[in-house]
Amino acid sequence: MKNIAVIGAGAAGMMAAAAAAESGAKVTIYEKNEKAGKKIYITGKGRCNVTNNADTNMFFGNVCRNPKFLYSAVYSFDHDSVYDFFEKNGCRLKVERGDRVFPVSDHSSDIIGTLVRYLQKLHVKISYKSEVTAIEYKDDTVVSITVGRKEKIPVDAVIVCTGGLSYESTGSTGDGYRFARKAGHSLSQPFPSLVPLEVKEPWVKELQGLSLKNVSVKMVAMDPEMENTDGKAAKSKEVKALGVVKQAETVPEKRKKKKAAKSVYEGFGEMLFTHFGISGPLILTASTCYEEGTKYQIHLNLKPALTKEQLDKRIIRDFEEGNKKVFRNVLGGLFPSKLIPVIINLSGIAPDKKVSEISKAEREKLVNLTQDLVMTVTGTRGFNEAIITKGGVNVKEIDSSTMESKFRKGLYFAGEVLDTDAVTGGFNLQIAWSTGHLAGMSAAMEE
Repeated sequence: MKNIAVIGAGAAGMMAAAAAAESGAKVTIYEKNEKAGKKIYITGKGRCNVTNNADTNMFFGNVCRNPKFLYSAVYSFDHDSVYDFFEKNGCRLKVERGDRVFPVSDHSSDIIGTLVRYLQKLHVKISYKSEVTAIEYKDDTVVSITVGRKEKIPVDAVIVCTGGLSYESTGSTGDGYRFARKAGHSLSQPFPSLVPLEVKEPWVKELQGLSLKNVSVKMVAMDPEMENTDGKAAKSKEVKALGVVKQAETVPEKRKKKKAAKSVYEGFGEMLFTHFGISGPLILTASTCYEEGTKYQIHLNLKPALTKEQLDKRIIRDFEEGNKKVFRNVLGGLFPSKLIPVIINLSGIAPDKKVSEISKAEREKLVNLTQDLVMTVTGTRGFNEAIITKGGVNVKEIDSSTMESKFRKGLYFAGEVLDTDAVTGGFNLQIAWSTGHLAGMSAAMEE
């Protein structure tokens, strides 16, 4: 019987332990926290978005990095397998909007409880408050682990399921990266992902707590030369004109074309204003496209279902119906009350101006503002508020059919520690379940 150590009692770790034990191995999970599943507990705002019910092809379309690496793992243990696993072990699930799967109880603790009880049934030991500090090798093969400062435990295989760097309070402190480096692996630089964004505009603070539904967002990567001295993005026509006038003889045509702003994300749904900037499902998903060192703008369309012409007609109708009113008193049908003072200020239209006196040019500015409210991204909220970590162990150095290291026999990696991630909606937990299951099964069976 093989003796397998799993480092980390998170989603990937517990599933890896279950798969290894099912395959006949003796398994111990070493968890440095006082309980299992601390990060699972806070996922989905405490409800735990277990997986996504989308078909497998759609699943891969929602993976941001290295989707092909996940083929073997996902096809061998897909969303149906996850659904069946929890249902058969007493945790009923339900499918909500966007094919997101949650426990019927809406309590993430039920997911954790189901896993822990199943591991107990399989005689898997979970050693709490036990931090693995080293993995030892002989002839490039795993032979033992060190727990704490001195305790050395012989093992036949180790599955590293330590997570990334997000939510450090749950135990994700980069231990897996240290194990990987010492084993000779390279890393893709870890960055926070699925994380709120900070923005420069001071008016955003006035909207703190405002949640918007049915809006669209576009995140645009700005060329540094497209910004003027005030830090505001220049209009594309002006940039092109400047390029022609000042650089026509020295800059090749191809280089001039590169100076256009590039849309890196477009989405429709919900978002939230905060004291520091913006958050919510749309923004978290947009953050997966954020790269350090690049400047971005967020373009918010408050009325994406309407064309500019339709929105203009709607505003004209509102103005006609309230032709004796002033500007600030006719916007209630278009915007939430908290947003109205901000829109008035940005429009440049005097709040007490009679709507009958508002010019066509002013109305056009209001239309444009409504469908293109621009915010300048200054950064992310960092790992402490990031749902996941982007980056991690280089997957080219991992056997995708087993999750085993190509450098060290008996060393496996699963879950967020790997350089693969996805958008919100249950896809990242599915990666954890799938890679964990494959790693556990492979570790138990391979000689």
